[in-house]
Amino acid sequence: MKLYSYFRSSASYRVRIALNLKGLPYETVPVHLLRNGGEQFSPAYRKLNPDALVPALVDEADGGERALTQSLAIIEYLEETHPTPPLLPTDPLDRAFVRGIALSIACDIHPINNLRVLRYLVRDLKVSEDDKNAWYRHWCEQGLASLETMLSRDSRTGRFCYGDAPSLADCCLVPQIANAQRLNCDLSAMPTLMRINEACLALDAFAKAAPARQPDAE
Repeated sequence: MKLYSYFRSSASYRVRIALNLKGLPYETVPVHLLRNGGEQFSPAYRKLNPDALVPALVDEADGGERALTQSLAIIEYLEETHPTPPLLPTDPLDRAFVRGIALSIACDIHPINNLRVLRYLVRDLKVSEDDKNAWYRHWCEQGLASLETMLSRDSRTGRFCYGDAPSLADCCLVPQIANAQRLNCDLSAMPTLMRINEACLALDAFAKAAPARQPDAE
């Protein structure tokens, strides 16, 4: 497998975690989102992914002819093609619970703090750097606070977001916490999330996926 990735991309980070949890070997193909105006906009990469976003995954076992895009779709593909160890529970209600956590992060928190949104705020709307960072912290802290309430009250929360084994939800949570810490978000009122994050980072699958350990890390 080839994973087109940027070391600091939280969406790429999710997929790296899932690949590691599944024990699947892969080659990282760096796509630098800032260098030369953004390598994701090159004709070669846009042929692979017209959205000009990372990650993209090419599964050479499938002939390597098609690139998979969107991190959650990629992880669900890995779940279906390599079901052990599972990243989703067997019970439909519990699967919806795990997916709900993942989607809260991937669809509600992450998109409005994505690099292209932040760049638009600064370049086109002339928002100051301080105001841009305040925007980031507001939406990130608000979204994570909601997750803290949900997970702290639900009996299904264990060592990880769901029970005592990492799931799709944890694949999404850890990169979002990393982003929040990098932008100095206030996470002091989120003990459940920080406890889960710590438990995840103690596992090799998460530690090896960290941005600082990627071949393109700066």
